Amino acid sequence: MAIKATIYKADLSIADMDRNYYGDHTLTIARHPSETDERVMIRVLAYALYADPALAFTKDLFDVEEPALWLKDLTGAIDLWIEVGQPDEKRILKAAGRSSKVVVLSYSATSDIWFKGIANKIDRARNVSVINIPSETSTQLEKMAKRNMQLQCTIQDSQIWLTDGVDTVLVEREYLRGSL
Repeated sequence: MAIKATIYKADLSIADMDRNYYGDHTLTIARHPSETDERVMIRVLAYALYADPALAFTKDLFDVEEPALWLKDLTGAIDLWIEVGQPDEKRILKAAGRSSKVVVLSYSATSDIWFKGIANKIDRARNVSVINIPSETSTQLEKMAKRNMQLQCTIQDSQIWLTDGVDTVLVEREYLRGSL
């Protein structure tokens, strides 16, 4: 019998002063059996950074044809494709062809090595941004992961603060490719 997903629920309150976006979101996150709490929290962070009423978690690890999150327009075209981790260049290029914008959020201590290996290969894809979240930060975010979470995210002057009411983490992005 296959192992089923673990369901995480998060009430996420976002105050993004850089984008003038304010909203409360009730998220249901299916954690794949092979997924870590660290990756789950990076997906939640990605949601907070690109929040939109139409932004959605996908089947992700359950379906290799889908990203971690995507934003589709009313016609079903993909406006934003968000990958989490260190996808290979073929996956990034395929996403770049299917979407208006691709964002990769990497969070490993080996992100620099991974990026150096694919940088030249994805050079022709102008709609791709690669953002590194320092591994120390993702480890701090991992500690916030619970089956039921109450989270607040504040974004101002490119600084990101995520809190669960007990712990607060400052998330600093490092743009390896592209920008805001």
